[in-house]
Amino acid sequence: MRTQAEQVIAFQALHERAGAFIIPNPYDVGTARLLAHLGFEALATTSAGCAFALGQRDYTLTREQVLAHAREIVAATDLPVSADLEGGFGDDPKTVAETFRQAVATGLAGGSIEDSTGRQDNPIYERQVAVERVRAAAEVVKALPFPFMLTARCENYLVGKPDLKDTIARLQAYQEAGAQVLYAPGLRTKQDITAVVTSVDRPVNVLMALPDVHFTLAELAELGVKRVSVGSALSRAALGAFLRAAREMNQQGTFTFADEAVPYAEISAMFEA
Repeated sequence: MRTQAEQVIAFQALHERAGAFIIPNPYDVGTARLLAHLGFEALATTSAGCAFALGQRDYTLTREQVLAHAREIVAATDLPVSADLEGGFGDDPKTVAETFRQAVATGLAGGSIEDSTGRQDNPIYERQVAVERVRAAAEVVKALPFPFMLTARCENYLVGKPDLKDTIARLQAYQEAGAQVLYAPGLRTKQDITAVVTSVDRPVNVLMALPDVHFTLAELAELGVKRVSVGSALSRAALGAFLRAAREMNQQGTFTFADEAVPYAEISAMFEA
């Protein structure tokens, strides 16, 4: 197994080379190992996928649960892993800093901090507060002897605030606060993606697997995108197949879903490596 420092350096190199790369989101140890078997070069956790696997709603996990999950995914493969650390598990920048200190200790190569509050009446932190939270995380990772990749997320589009001007201003501020990667999940057009990419000078992560948004990796690379993730989509795709199969049995008393199941031997062989 590579050391954490070696994984971090490999992760940084992915962000510096030409073109774009996919960082898929496993939701348990098994899916992490399968993605590694298929040849992906890095992984990212998904808070929603982890919550669903544990039988909980998204944003109900504790910091301890999220970090335990991150530790499991890190140990599952030799790939660098970036963690979805949600909003840092507290409003206070000091709490965010402590979350990142604990996250680094799990062996991660990177982690993300969101600017969403989780409150319906005020879903996004005031900009200066959000910047201070990013800066708190950045101060933790800057003190490390290796380049842990800090991703700062602007959640405007995911909370019903599709304000491109504010999103860009926030990402620019997060860049100045020390973020190494910038991310505005929910962008749906090439024009908006291009506007974000050209407004900052850090690698940009884009969320794909959105309904009716079907850009290819090559198309995103042409726009200047560096990293592409899929959030909870792999988890939801798997759960979709599970629910279709369960409903077929329950409602029709038939079992045709098994025709599309991956052969037992094929899955077993993937886990032998």
